[in-house]
Amino acid sequence: MTNTQSFLFPRNTATRSTISLDGIWQFKLDPNASGEENSWQNELEDSSPMTVPSSFNESIDDYDYAGDYWYEKKVTISNLLKSQRLVIRFGAVTHRATVFINGIEVGQHEGGFMPFSFDITDYVKFGYENTITVKGNNELSHTTLPTGQVFFDAAGVKRVRPYFDFFNYAGINRSVYLISEPQNTIRDYSTTYELKGDKSIVNYSINLSESDNDNLSLKVSLYDKNNNLVADSDGLSGKLSVSKAHNWSPDSPYLYKIVIQLTDNSTLIDEYIDFIGIRTIEVMGDKILLNGQSIYLKGFGRHEDSQAFGRGTNLAQQKQDFHLMKWMGANSFRTSHYPYSEEIYQLADEIGILIIDEGPFVGLQELSNPFLGSTGEIKEMFFDQPKTTTELLPYHIQMVKDLIDRDKNHPSVIMWSLFNEPDTSTDSAVPYFKKIFETAIESDPQKRPRTFTLYGKQGVTDSKTYQFADVIALNRYYGWYSEAGTNLSDAAVELHRDLDEWKNSHINKPLIFTEYGADTLNGYSSVNGEMWSAQFQQRYYALYHKIFDEYPFVKGEQLWNFADFKTTEGIMRVGGNSKGIFTRDRQPKPIVYDLKDRWTSLPNNYKANK
Repeated sequence: MTNTQSFLFPRNTATRSTISLDGIWQFKLDPNASGEENSWQNELEDSSPMTVPSSFNESIDDYDYAGDYWYEKKVTISNLLKSQRLVIRFGAVTHRATVFINGIEVGQHEGGFMPFSFDITDYVKFGYENTITVKGNNELSHTTLPTGQVFFDAAGVKRVRPYFDFFNYAGINRSVYLISEPQNTIRDYSTTYELKGDKSIVNYSINLSESDNDNLSLKVSLYDKNNNLVADSDGLSGKLSVSKAHNWSPDSPYLYKIVIQLTDNSTLIDEYIDFIGIRTIEVMGDKILLNGQSIYLKGFGRHEDSQAFGRGTNLAQQKQDFHLMKWMGANSFRTSHYPYSEEIYQLADEIGILIIDEGPFVGLQELSNPFLGSTGEIKEMFFDQPKTTTELLPYHIQMVKDLIDRDKNHPSVIMWSLFNEPDTSTDSAVPYFKKIFETAIESDPQKRPRTFTLYGKQGVTDSKTYQFADVIALNRYYGWYSEAGTNLSDAAVELHRDLDEWKNSHINKPLIFTEYGADTLNGYSSVNGEMWSAQFQQRYYALYHKIFDEYPFVKGEQLWNFADFKTTEGIMRVGGNSKGIFTRDRQPKPIVYDLKDRWTSLPNNYKANK
């Protein structure tokens, strides 16, 4: 049962072939968790068709089902693949999976938003039909990421209360591949960059599956968009010197092709090809510097959420979303509140969108909000509970490492978000945060800035952990969840108070708004600009942006949300969260044109000299 632990995206090269297993699988719910006992890993009887990738919730009657579920696909594996290692790779199964090949368990994985793979060479029958079976589970607990709890409703049916405000979509949500690769392989690579006048340096390091063969050698080559060789080097680590390099940025998202070749006495053993962007990212004082120049973030919090697909990878929808973002003048988004599918980062690299990359680190607080599934009674603060440190912290650390290992080579990724709206009010949170932030800086070769989001009115006076962030990120809803009402004067006072407190703290760090917004029912208008109307949403954003412009250290605005999205049912939600500036099917609300006017007029280096 070998987990290959390689996060390299599947690519066809001279030595590797990838076979997509996307399409129709067989599916069955297992509410009694008796499937394995009944040998469903051998044959999934009385099943129904299910598309992969997609969330099964969109295709069953009991859409908020909680518990075990099963997928099955029968595949004939060619004899031509016999000479190589055969790996099965899942882009994501939410939230945990056990994989069987021909009835034999080959591995397990925990974590619903990251890829995982298993070497199945010894389990398949080459030249014959094979049965691939997956037992999944979508339950949540205090020690899962994201967090939640299981309960039984009045009818005795198991349900999940998520401690987060988005729907607990589940299933094989991302693509599945069979990968044929050599026995000795390139397992991973990392890059860092130096900009030195007319020359740019690409520092690289390579990890191999086996490196004890003295005859093995490595060559790394870099090609421009016209496929001209611009630099090459030999060895497990080295430097590629590029003259007059095209630096990657949202205005010019130039990508180079990197080709890594492993040879044995001049015979090609393995080859991996990828695309990188030469750019640097750092924080200096209250500025975020991209390629040494100040950058102002304009954009969104988002969700992987679309009709029929749920949280399943929907590339057509994602391409439309990127088009709309660029059309509006946006340059960034946050992967709220989990790592997105790998193809989305590839699109961001190509199109030129900056990403604050957030792991599934949401729900790390004891909740008092009934609409998020809480009982309303707080018995013990989140980080005061022993299992937070003994069980959740080690898992959180591993998830940070996995996130960075997967996404570290994307030029679009400029920042790591390590928590969303955690409890930061207790001393017990401090050592937990310290360890997580240390893990991120130690794991990232590029040493990107680190952040997390503070919610409500958490600030300088009542947060014990804000000092760990390189960039202060605020989720604020003055005028909606607090100081609510048609008259936004109280909201203006509170937002000014908040920002003045940060100003007077002399922290000398950039501050960005990662959430602010108001639910808006599409088509609802109000002469008086009442809450939930298009007019209220327009006035709300106009107020926030006017105040943002008054504070030089505010270096970004990522509103909540790009589009309406599905949530758990509750009295605060009508068919989901309606804070989108687009509807769930991507039709614009009136605010879209106000934002387009603002963002297309603000240069990417806005406030550079302030």
